[in-house]
Amino acid sequence: MASSTTIPLPARSALLGVLAGARSMTPLAVLVLNHHRPSLAGAWQTWPVLREPAGRLAIVLAAAGELVVDKLPATPSRTKPGPLLGRIGSGALVGAALATTGRGEHVNTGAVLGAIGGLVGTLAGAALRTGGQQTGLPDAVFAVVEDAATITCALAMVSAE
Repeated sequence: MASSTTIPLPARSALLGVLAGARSMTPLAVLVLNHHRPSLAGAWQTWPVLREPAGRLAIVLAAAGELVVDKLPATPSRTKPGPLLGRIGSGALVGAALATTGRGEHVNTGAVLGAIGGLVGTLAGAALRTGGQQTGLPDAVFAVVEDAATITCALAMVSAE
C-alpha cells in the first residue's frame, strides 16, 4: 500500500499550480525554502534566480507581501487579466521546477500542468471568496483561511515523494 505522502510528480506539479492560483508566490516560496532538500534535487536549483540566495529571499519576501496585500481593499480581483496571467505563470514556473526533480526532466509537462492548475486554482479561489461573502463574515476571514490552506498544502506537496 502506498504511503499517504506518495503523490506522483505530475500530480504534485498540477497541485502546486492550483495553489499558485490561490497565492501566486506561496508555492514557489515553499519550494525555494526547501532548496537544499535532497528529495528536491533537480535542474531548477541551478536556474538563475532560484540558485542565488538573494533571488530566493526575494521570492520569500514577495510571498509574504502577497499575504498582506491580498487583504487590502484596493487589491484587484485575481480574475482580471494581469493577476490571472501572473497566477497562471507562477503555476507554470513552480510546476516546471518541480518537474525537474526525480527521474528525469519533464519541464514542459510540469509547466503545462502547473499552468492549468494555476487557472483552476484562480477560478476556484475566486468562487470561494465570492461565496464566502454570502455568509456575512468578513472577507478577511476567508482570505486567512485561504492563506493557511495554501501554505499547508504547498508544504505537503513539496514534502511528498
